[in-house]
Amino acid sequence: MTTTETGLSARLPLTLRAIVGGLLIGMIAANVWPLLILRLSAPVAAAIEVVFLGLYFWWASGAGPPKRLAENRRDFARAGPLSGRQWVWGLIAAAAFAATVHAAIVVLFRLIPFPAAAFHAGYDFSFIPTLQFKWLACVVSALSAGVCEEMGFRGYMQRPIENRHGPWLAIAISAVMFTLIHLNKSWALMAMTPIVLGAGVMLGVLARRSASLVFCIIGHTAMDVGLFAYWWTQIAGTFPQRPISETGLEPTFYVEVAVLAAALLVFVIGAARVKAPPAG
Repeated sequence: MTTTETGLSARLPLTLRAIVGGLLIGMIAANVWPLLILRLSAPVAAAIEVVFLGLYFWWASGAGPPKRLAENRRDFARAGPLSGRQWVWGLIAAAAFAATVHAAIVVLFRLIPFPAAAFHAGYDFSFIPTLQFKWLACVVSALSAGVCEEMGFRGYMQRPIENRHGPWLAIAISAVMFTLIHLNKSWALMAMTPIVLGAGVMLGVLARRSASLVFCIIGHTAMDVGLFAYWWTQIAGTFPQRPISETGLEPTFYVEVAVLAAALLVFVIGAARVKAPPAG
């Protein structure tokens, strides 16, 4: 029995404990940023949030009190050294992950009309006075989601289930919970569900293969910068493409599908090669 399996929690199934613990660790921290940006100016809110995220990552990775749970926190956060090879392939996989998600969204909205109103609802940055500060808010919003959600879902939720039941069940559970927690968003249309679920699976695989949350955080943050800036707030532009039901199977559509396939292939290669060599 580990130091976390004591008292009332020891009488609950480990999978349930991992789900609840991951949600608490990830989602409570993720909601600090919305409170800050709605009450403070963007630069002040961003500065406070970056400090908070640093302390949060430091603590969740095993530092600070309580010392008796430090080993468990380090394990759940997948905290450990990374080789140069892992950095190379991990960064490639992270970039390919973000590209895959955005390419999948583009292809989706070539197959069905883009529901602009649903995507923009709840992402009004008009209260932020300048374009530069809106970009700052997008980047910090993405960083907050990347750090907190990965620590929660791929760390404190997935890792304990991996330890007990193996990686595939753990990845499946964390991906499903990741999808469910986003279903309250206005953009979470039925057609978006496979993309969100697929993103959860990809991040779960990357966390498992790399034995680290670093690349998941980088990939998630990069994905969310694009989501916030382009798809949700439109400060980076608007989606101009029309569905193929209107345009026909034009060459652009084939290019978009090819980009999606290529990005996914690069992710698979990166995730396959990021695994640390066995000790000794």
